[in-house]
Amino acid sequence: MQYDQQGDGGPTTKGGRRPQRLRQGLIGGAVALVLAAGGGAAYTFGLFSDLGDPVSFGQIQESAAAEDIRPGVLMPTGPKAEFLRAGKLADGTQIAMTTLTGQKSGFTGDVWVWAPKEYDEPRYAKSAFPVLIALPGGRGYPKNYWGTGPGLGLQQAVIDGVKTGTSLPFILVMPVINADTKHHFDGSDIPGQPKMGTWMAEDVPDFAKANFRTFTSRDGWAFMGSSSGGFGAFKHVLKYPERFKAVIASGVDIVPDSPLWKGHQAEMDANNPEKLAEKLIKDGGPDVYVNFQIGTKESGRELAEGFMHEYGKGPVHTRLQVIQDGEHNGKSYVRGMREGSLEWISKVMQGPTPDPGAG
Repeated sequence: MQYDQQGDGGPTTKGGRRPQRLRQGLIGGAVALVLAAGGGAAYTFGLFSDLGDPVSFGQIQESAAAEDIRPGVLMPTGPKAEFLRAGKLADGTQIAMTTLTGQKSGFTGDVWVWAPKEYDEPRYAKSAFPVLIALPGGRGYPKNYWGTGPGLGLQQAVIDGVKTGTSLPFILVMPVINADTKHHFDGSDIPGQPKMGTWMAEDVPDFAKANFRTFTSRDGWAFMGSSSGGFGAFKHVLKYPERFKAVIASGVDIVPDSPLWKGHQAEMDANNPEKLAEKLIKDGGPDVYVNFQIGTKESGRELAEGFMHEYGKGPVHTRLQVIQDGEHNGKSYVRGMREGSLEWISKVMQGPTPDPGAG
């Protein structure tokens, strides 16, 4: 499994919450960032003013009475998570984090979230928003660099895409993908190991449904990921096509390769994208949409093109975004999203619908 050069790494959120420790950790991370960049940056960006403060999303959603809920819209089911601010963007939107104990996997890990400004606009108070679950490469634990590193530009790419009409206003949900820093789990339930597949495919979506207005159909659910996270994202869409519709998979391997699979061939096959695609084609659907991203300065293009040639047919729709001078890192992959992948996934997903009666 390739590792990113750029990276560092219903639900229950109470009990394992650790708000004070989380706040201290967030401030400690900011201190390290400021020391690296020069202490004056702390005051320029206001890093100490509200980092670790409580954050809430969807303050307007209470205005939608039960009888006004639209078909296909799932209002937040609760219980609401306790979010702490992990970052703030120039447009005022916030990245927040919480600790989630998955009811189905039993795994406890941190999750970062970001909602576009449209989510709190009155005209969208009765509308669902599409969810893009963003998975990191590298260790993928105890952090997710899409949430802890806004400098990579993922959130800003969505903001800019909404302005230009090339992106839907996705909610980004960014969980950890591994259970420790010593192993990679292929985003799967490997026998005898933490259930990281259940964590990402069930607990994390349940968490999003508990806290945000989401779509009841798979048209509002997608994955993206890079390197090892790209494999998990890619695999989940093929394994659960009734739940997820599309994926942007960057710098990704095609087959599982964790050494933890030893002695568990049948279970490994059940998490092999090639075999999953073959079954999906045989079954005749449902249709899924796979966008590979590969930089010209990294390896793996032949693997993606080989998969596209062999399995890109019938219900398996594939596309390749080649990133000129792109390397195996998050910044290159965000550039690829800006250059076409974000617009592509937005065209196959469902977006929010404004209330015609709202001002």
